[in-house]
Amino acid sequence: MADRGPLTLESFGLGDPRIREFAYLPWRLYRGDPCWTPPLMMDLLGNRLLGAKGLLTAEHPYHRDAEVTHFIARRDGRAVGRVSASVNRRFNDHYGSKIGFFGFFESEDDPEVACALIGAAADWLRERGMTAMRGPGEYSNATHERQGVLVEGFEFPPTVELTHNPPYYADLIEGCGLAKVKDYVAYMIEFDDVPKERIARLSAAVRSRANITTRAVDMTRFTDEVKLILRLYNEAWAANWGFLPQSDEEGETLAESLRPIVDPGLVRFAYVDGEPAAVFGALPDPNWALRPRWRWYGDGDLVRLVRLLAMRRHIPRVRLMFFGIVPKYRKLGIDAVLFQELYDYGAPRGYRQGEPSLLLEDNEMVIRPSVAMGGHEYKRWRIYEKAL
Repeated sequence: MADRGPLTLESFGLGDPRIREFAYLPWRLYRGDPCWTPPLMMDLLGNRLLGAKGLLTAEHPYHRDAEVTHFIARRDGRAVGRVSASVNRRFNDHYGSKIGFFGFFESEDDPEVACALIGAAADWLRERGMTAMRGPGEYSNATHERQGVLVEGFEFPPTVELTHNPPYYADLIEGCGLAKVKDYVAYMIEFDDVPKERIARLSAAVRSRANITTRAVDMTRFTDEVKLILRLYNEAWAANWGFLPQSDEEGETLAESLRPIVDPGLVRFAYVDGEPAAVFGALPDPNWALRPRWRWYGDGDLVRLVRLLAMRRHIPRVRLMFFGIVPKYRKLGIDAVLFQELYDYGAPRGYRQGEPSLLLEDNEMVIRPSVAMGGHEYKRWRIYEKAL
């Protein structure tokens, strides 16, 4: 093997011109990968014309309660990896913890690169008083963030807001002294395999013994509907590992980015005796259209968005992004009612697959109904941690 030059690390904050290189590095590392599907660059770098607040810009609401930095590793002048480090003050206040996070992790298959990056993140967090480091994610590992290292299911492309990486990432991270703290899983439900008669009987039985009503999201009242979703989300997920209440502004930022793809019939509320009791949110998977094609004309945001707008009503796969039942209503069987409505609405409209994810590996309250609908686990992601 030819001699390699020394490895160097560069650190920089928000607003530095190298943020753009940081954002675009994965496009070289994943060149030709048929599954990799990155977010739109405007979701990272922003777009003033479209009003997008990029996560890698100071304008994004994440940064009001966080301190962050970024590292790029270079060898012979070429970028060979990247990572971020962050202190999410709102997360630590919520848990009474001193956990720092590493994120945006990407690396060539080189342990020296990976450990230099992760070590630099750990040092930065240690200097700020953190006693543990968790990751990877984007900036951190709150429930609603894109996060985790894929450890099973590499042959399947990710659905919206989920990550994809080469199989060697887990070995790199574990080789740097981190250990598993939690896994997330995804289930795939083939609509042709749904036991529809049994689900219909169960749903009817539930409705006969409780005053349950349902409705679809009203897109003419989008702002109010998002607030109701956040209210139910923050109440229903409160006991989940890694949960952090989502602020109105964070929720609205995410909702606006997903609004063009929403099919209102797939986002539903359930009420018990007229009180909001549950929310069920599935989306036609925009990654079906956004996956890079690696053509001569490029894969910029404009090309990918045009393709999405052309295909958005012909996407056969949906991702169940959020499903929560307020604790006092959890034993009524509302999940059966909402799952049946997903099937009854989706199947006649050409949807063929549904993916409940990211599910905590021990969240039986969602895994059980996913299996009852005919689903099987097909992807798994891992979160790592180490003491500082």
